[in-house]
Amino acid sequence: MGGGRGRGNRSRTQRKHFRDGRENVWKRSKPDPSAEAANVDGNNEKTNGNNGRGPWQPFATENPAFDEYYKQQGIVSPQEWDSFIHFLRTPLPAAFRINSSSQFCEDIKSQLENDFMKSVQAEVADGDSQEEGAIRPLPWYPDNLAWHSNFSRMQLRKNQTLERFHEFLKLENEIGNITRQEAVSMVPPLFLDVRPEHFVLDMCAAPGSKTFQLLEIIYKSTKPGSLPDGMVIANDLDVQRCNLLIHQTKRMCTANLIVTNNEAQHFPGCRPNKNCSKASEIEFEPQFSQLLFDRVLCDVPCSGDGTLRKAPDMWRKWNSGMGNGLHSLQIQIAMRGISLLKVGGRMVYSTCSMNPVENEAVVGEILRRCGGSVELVDVSNDFPQLIRRPGLRKWKVRDKNLWLGSHKDVCKLQTSGVLPSMFPSGIRHVAPADDDQQHEDSMNSVEGSEAVKDLLTSQEDGVTPEVSDLPLELCMRIMPHDQNSGAFFIAVLQKLSPLPAMEIKPARKKNLFSKKLGQESKSPDQDFEDGTELELESEDAAGKEHPISSSEANATINEPAETSLELDPSNTGDEMVLEKVDGDTDPGKTIGKRKLQVQGNWKGVDPVNFFKDEAIINSIKTFYGIDESFPFSGHLISRNNDNNHVKRIYYISKSVKEVLELNLLAGQQLKIASVGLKMFERQSSREGTSAPCAFRISSEGLPVILPHITKQIVYASLVDFKHLLQYKTIKFADFVDTEFGEKASKLMMGCCVVVLRDIKSSSAPIQVDASTIAIGCWRGRSSLSVMVTAIDCQELLERLSVRMNSVKDSPAQECDNDQLMDTVDKPEEAGIGQLATES
Repeated sequence: MGGGRGRGNRSRTQRKHFRDGRENVWKRSKPDPSAEAANVDGNNEKTNGNNGRGPWQPFATENPAFDEYYKQQGIVSPQEWDSFIHFLRTPLPAAFRINSSSQFCEDIKSQLENDFMKSVQAEVADGDSQEEGAIRPLPWYPDNLAWHSNFSRMQLRKNQTLERFHEFLKLENEIGNITRQEAVSMVPPLFLDVRPEHFVLDMCAAPGSKTFQLLEIIYKSTKPGSLPDGMVIANDLDVQRCNLLIHQTKRMCTANLIVTNNEAQHFPGCRPNKNCSKASEIEFEPQFSQLLFDRVLCDVPCSGDGTLRKAPDMWRKWNSGMGNGLHSLQIQIAMRGISLLKVGGRMVYSTCSMNPVENEAVVGEILRRCGGSVELVDVSNDFPQLIRRPGLRKWKVRDKNLWLGSHKDVCKLQTSGVLPSMFPSGIRHVAPADDDQQHEDSMNSVEGSEAVKDLLTSQEDGVTPEVSDLPLELCMRIMPHDQNSGAFFIAVLQKLSPLPAMEIKPARKKNLFSKKLGQESKSPDQDFEDGTELELESEDAAGKEHPISSSEANATINEPAETSLELDPSNTGDEMVLEKVDGDTDPGKTIGKRKLQVQGNWKGVDPVNFFKDEAIINSIKTFYGIDESFPFSGHLISRNNDNNHVKRIYYISKSVKEVLELNLLAGQQLKIASVGLKMFERQSSREGTSAPCAFRISSEGLPVILPHITKQIVYASLVDFKHLLQYKTIKFADFVDTEFGEKASKLMMGCCVVVLRDIKSSSAPIQVDASTIAIGCWRGRSSLSVMVTAIDCQELLERLSVRMNSVKDSPAQECDNDQLMDTVDKPEEAGIGQLATES
């Protein structure tokens, strides 16, 4: 947690110059008069802002300890070691995924296949691209929705010939039509086999690219105006990373997501609590008695050495203790995930580490603890074009510069830093009782003990590792040099029956690694029947893709510090900026300009309330003519207790509604950071307060409610629609289609919806479908104004240009399109030449 800004900035600079492939000299500081006086004889070097140590040199992309460790583990054969290391030392190619639920999915795919694949290859034909197909779809990802480039992120930013493609990626990523994501990071959600009706838990979700992928699968084949039956809960413990998760998933515009801020290893099961203070106020019956999931993604915190290509500063930080220190936490999180899984459900355990102590050892311990209740699923025939390697069944453990083949070696060392579960057999060996004095000596000075000397002598002939009797070869390991990617480990587990009951231990406030071996005790991370929480003795579950040091992982957190969150009043965007404040702050205490809210047991978090103000709801339904087929009752929530000051009303799906109701009955155990789709916003402008309805439809919620609106809706031609996006405000009399201007002027003052009428359609009413394009506008006193962000307008203009070009080639439309293009290209001839200046 320490280090402050300086260390983070330096790490980013190191990564930057690694990608640039050039040396860097830190900016020189102002000369120190005293230092100049000391150096007046010219015999000493001048300081350069680096404490007199000379120019900063890029760090080496090598680590002898790393080489020794993985050569001994045999994760690759000796013949391919050089290729393996070569790929690890080269920057990671950029990859991205097309959002399959976007209405422009096919347009973007067509643009990539018919435009960028050819143009970028032609631009880099001089040798900038080492392989054929500078941009190409990943062969193993379904429906050509995932794409790989031969360029790193830095090359995309710096190469002038790739500027158009880079701008395309930035725009579409910000809109949510694509997600820039490492290729191997896309693999775990594929093996979950998610269906639209499933309840899915992403236990350590930040930064959110996998969560976004899960939501895409949930929304597959969903019709406009309807929502899937399933939902996703995305959880992360770290507050700042949780905020990043919210920002990432917000681009999906979904009503089927809850973002929570709980410890993954203690994730609540949400059993109804009859003694809950609000139980008497709740009128509904819960749909289920406990929160269980059909699918669980358990992408746990890890040492992260599979990300060396995108975070090369890890080379100097890496040591084998990082994986050892996280092993216990990883088991706790995985066991909690299994306990929250329905019988018949599937869980994917994954890490971005190559270390078997974090991978096969954890999976083996899960199988041992669960008995026959859980099995590894053979997915070797799924996605056959994905190159993967089987899991290991034998490995060794490294501790204090010693190789350990089994727990017997741990007994010789008399150390408690290595657990039985780290070894292939998982068998605990207990030191003889008459070795107490030797045990005390070894705990004081392990390096100098006779046991260490004997073990070192025996290691001259090598250490023979144990061999697991579990089918760990059904796990999979993806290596960087197999398909020019990062490294990843994936195991697919299925729950066959309820977990066997296990003894519940009292919580201890003692670090796991401070125990003495002679103390007989069971593993602290025992899991038991569904819903029972586990004891915590390791670092929190934050920072999946940020490597965690062994010292951080070994920290004792049985006394978790209560963290409150404050909404930054200076933030002008839609996202919450969460700041840590004192944990014992009173709920009503004012911090800065804002009083802290209380959400159940959680201080500083906005409450989640079902919105039941019938007057406001009826005014919205009447103003927009929302038909009765759209479910309103129980589906609206707010994050404010005072209905008179509600600024935003959110819409939730049926599945999310059921979870929120259960959470209320359970005493609000879920710490909810974000939930619901922003559907309505209060209009705060002077003109808005005089409108019949105080709430406008938000851009995020428009696709869901559009098929159910019967009032305040008009249909525009392509040219007028494009002019609205270009000029933002147009007077009624200045529209090219005078009939459209007249219809717009007859709407009531306030929010309205403008739908693009298809070029080929007649004046017949339009049936709203997946291809319908609509925007929210404001009907003012004499004009129509767009209520869409600038970047959304830019994206829509890009999409319309592509569609217009495709229609222009149609013989039947040739004449009309020539006139249309002339009008669009010369707006002054349409009578709106001064609109840009006026607006």
